[in-house]
Amino acid sequence: MGVLLYNRVIIPDPACANKTYWNGYYGTFLGVQKPKEKNIQAPLELSLIEALYLLEKNRLIIMHGSRKVSAEELMSRAEELVERFRELYLVYKDLRNRGFVLRRGLKFGCDYLVYRYGPGIDHAPYGLQVYNSKDSFDPIDIVRMGRLLHSVRKKLIIAVVNGDTVKYTLYTWWKP
Repeated sequence: MGVLLYNRVIIPDPACANKTYWNGYYGTFLGVQKPKEKNIQAPLELSLIEALYLLEKNRLIIMHGSRKVSAEELMSRAEELVERFRELYLVYKDLRNRGFVLRRGLKFGCDYLVYRYGPGIDHAPYGLQVYNSKDSFDPIDIVRMGRLLHSVRKKLIIAVVNGDTVKYTLYTWWKP
């Protein structure tokens, strides 16, 4: 069970936190940088994206005070608090449903890191940036992301959301 706290969901029970984290690498243990052991005695913090995904999959109950939070309520709250939430969530949900593990990519200049298996098992081969099809952007931003990701041996994926459809483009560096 998780507790909704503004823009995060906290799973305070360590047993539930461990089960949630180790069965899909969801969230971040509070105070633990890189978890290696399987019995961490710390609460787990979930982003609203992760929490909504787990709620929709019936893998998490979220409480706010003494009442349960519905998926619709969480979605509405998240759209108010997180810029581009809908697009970010559609991409997250699509790739999670395809079996990939997604983690925050801010440190690498993108929205997500995409793993085949999970952190600590393999390195993320991809960094992913999400755009809405109606967005405009400066192409130099793609060059910047691509160069940064290339320097850490990751390929850049651009996800473009149009309505409920997501299209992906993979970029790699080409040497003439």
